[in-house]
Amino acid sequence: MSPAKIEGDRKRGMIVPIGGAEDKEGTTDILRHFLEVSGGSRARIVIIPTASSLEETGRRYEKLFRKLGADEAKSLPIATRDDASKREWLDYLEKGTGIFVTGGNQLRLTTILGGTPVARAIRKANAHGVTVGGTSAGAAILSEHMIAYGAEGNTPHAGAVTLVPGFGLTNRIMIDQHFRQRDRLGRLLTALAYNPFAVGVGLDEDTAAFIDHNKVLTVVGAGAITIVDASELEHSSIADVKEGKPVTMTNVRLHILVAGCSFDLNTHKASPKPR
Repeated sequence: MSPAKIEGDRKRGMIVPIGGAEDKEGTTDILRHFLEVSGGSRARIVIIPTASSLEETGRRYEKLFRKLGADEAKSLPIATRDDASKREWLDYLEKGTGIFVTGGNQLRLTTILGGTPVARAIRKANAHGVTVGGTSAGAAILSEHMIAYGAEGNTPHAGAVTLVPGFGLTNRIMIDQHFRQRDRLGRLLTALAYNPFAVGVGLDEDTAAFIDHNKVLTVVGAGAITIVDASELEHSSIADVKEGKPVTMTNVRLHILVAGCSFDLNTHKASPKPR
């Protein structure tokens, strides 16, 4: 699924995947920056808590964004596919300046929202300049291909990852979250062995990638982002090995980026934090 087309001279809104467990009580750097790029004190934040089965999840983010200074923060309790067609919720999405998808179970997101008017509205909003972000499961679903689940460990193995369709806001990256905390390098490498066109973005907890309309990714937060660039992959044995066996991958580049560092998805150039 390609990203929704941009009309006229509009600029696509920022895409903000977060690795989960973002700071909600201290400096709240990530949530503050998300609010800032969504309009600051004029921001109207729409929260999608569908990934979570806990009713208080959406309300918690409502309170957080209001406390940080948002003009409005509204959680949409979308729990069924019928809910994802309600005109009331679509109206909120059309008026929002920032859309935030909470964490939980990413398969709830795909099975409840996939192919619905709400999913289409999110894609359209981003193409019209609205910031769209998500944390944990909410981060995973932002790209075209979503890692649904997979094995832990540093080595890629055939069959070590299961991919399903995401929202398709971008086809340039493949996202994995809780990256260092859950030892997920191997499954991200496996995903890239299947699709070396995409750039792997491994997000540590309390760490976010702010991707602007120029497709430049900037790191915000306390951890690091692992960029896995397979664009110049010379050899992969993924098509030849049996399931569960390790995969050979040659000429894969890896970057570790912390707050202030950036990566250009057009040129595939990583840059350190400016002095």
